[in-house]
Amino acid sequence: MEQLSTAAFFPGAFQSVGDGIPAQLLFIWDTVRAPIIAPLLRVLMVLCSGLSIMLFVERIYMGVVIIGVKLLRRTPGKRYKWEAIKEDTEIGSSVFPMVLVQIPMFNEKEVYQMSIRAVCGLSWPSDRIAIQVLDDSTIPSIKSLVELECQKWANKGINIKYEVRDNRSGYKAGALKEGMKRSYARKCEYVVIFDADFQPEPDFLHRSIPFLVHNPELALIQARWIFVNSNECMMTRLQEMSLDYHFTVEQEVGSSTHAFFGFNGTAGVWRIAAIEEAGGWKDRTTVEDMDLAVRASLKGWKFLYLGDLQVKNELPSTFKAFRFQQHRWSCGPANLFRKVVMEIARNKKVTLWKKVYVIYSFFFVRKIIAHINNFLLFCVVLPATVVVPEVTIPIWGAVYIPTATTIINAAGTPRSFHLTIFWIMFENVMSLHRAKATLIGLLEGSRANEWVVTEKLGDILKAKTASKPTRTLGFRIGDRIHLTELGIGAYLFFCGCYNMLYGENNFFIFILVQSISFFIVGVGYVGTIVPSF
Repeated sequence: MEQLSTAAFFPGAFQSVGDGIPAQLLFIWDTVRAPIIAPLLRVLMVLCSGLSIMLFVERIYMGVVIIGVKLLRRTPGKRYKWEAIKEDTEIGSSVFPMVLVQIPMFNEKEVYQMSIRAVCGLSWPSDRIAIQVLDDSTIPSIKSLVELECQKWANKGINIKYEVRDNRSGYKAGALKEGMKRSYARKCEYVVIFDADFQPEPDFLHRSIPFLVHNPELALIQARWIFVNSNECMMTRLQEMSLDYHFTVEQEVGSSTHAFFGFNGTAGVWRIAAIEEAGGWKDRTTVEDMDLAVRASLKGWKFLYLGDLQVKNELPSTFKAFRFQQHRWSCGPANLFRKVVMEIARNKKVTLWKKVYVIYSFFFVRKIIAHINNFLLFCVVLPATVVVPEVTIPIWGAVYIPTATTIINAAGTPRSFHLTIFWIMFENVMSLHRAKATLIGLLEGSRANEWVVTEKLGDILKAKTASKPTRTLGFRIGDRIHLTELGIGAYLFFCGCYNMLYGENNFFIFILVQSISFFIVGVGYVGTIVPSF
């Protein structure tokens, strides 16, 4: 590529360095660009290209595993013993194991009724199940409503307990740990966890518990999430695309290859003995579920993912709620990786290949590289190279590999494949928050242990959808205007225009569209209540 100077792009700008501050800034830029900025960008481009290759290879590996699982029909029923549990004519329901069901709650006014109703509808002998509603609510009126709901079902003969504690120490992990201390809970062999917006089908226990009963090496059965509000707005459709890949591919691959995956924190059944052997619930990170899964796996326990066992739940409906959720989901794993990486490496109970899988594939590639590389490559490095002509952009690293990786990801949700472009743009915007959260977790910054409960709308959303919903849930400048996104959008817009006017490639098409995405999010035009489509 012909080396062009800044002076050529801005004729007359350097007739005199004293022409003003803009001219002086341009002179400084022209001075430092070739000897300082260009070498730095070359290093970053090589780094990003290498990370992109790692992500692509990981996607290919998981794709090959999934194809192998489908072709060989390695269903859970073939890999593990499963027999339905039936009542014995002599001992009656005693043949069924005792099961504890925990529902942690925190000011869940919109969803507490449907969650308790769904759990109380589980098909299992009434004398072999105990339901705990672990209410950490801080609003007295909501606590009263939840307690009344529990009493209503108790009056119908359901063994349901309303449990509260004096403080929220340890957040969700603390509540689950406290619930396990109850005398009736100590009589149970298995514990099932459902967050407040989850609605299991009545046969959930009959389809999951037998795997644990007949396979003593199994510690965890994880069900798949499906979303009741995925059609609510564009943001929820895009969330569904990301999560569908996680459940369709990532969880299945971990289950099929190394009998390990990250517990999703809800819609799962644990063997209580495995929890106790692993050291119980800990609140050292905001991903107490993943923490427990890693510790149990290092003790030699196996996990099983059941993709055909589905539980309904709700996606975050507002951008504010989604952003807080993504901060926790990105920061927590990175912080946990920092704490357990050496423990995993030194472990003697699991195979070398499993340790490599957990450290490299599960944590390093998916939880760290994936978040940092997306933002660094597409929102920082690639746009910067268009104003530094000394740096050559490898087309395979900037276009071919990312495109192939995206297609593989989007294939997890065929019905939304036509939204892939929007999904790419939105994911790149969210990569800003995920990359920031990942670095906070790795460096254990001030927000490493921040916990904000994801806001849910529940039946309120249904009422709004049925009666011509308004566009937004309310307008507040602090909630709607995001200066960081607007700043990145302005940077991308400048780079896109520069590339369109002076560049020798067509990267401006992507850069300008991406800048528009940042502007849309920056002014708060996402996460609004819109008619279903």
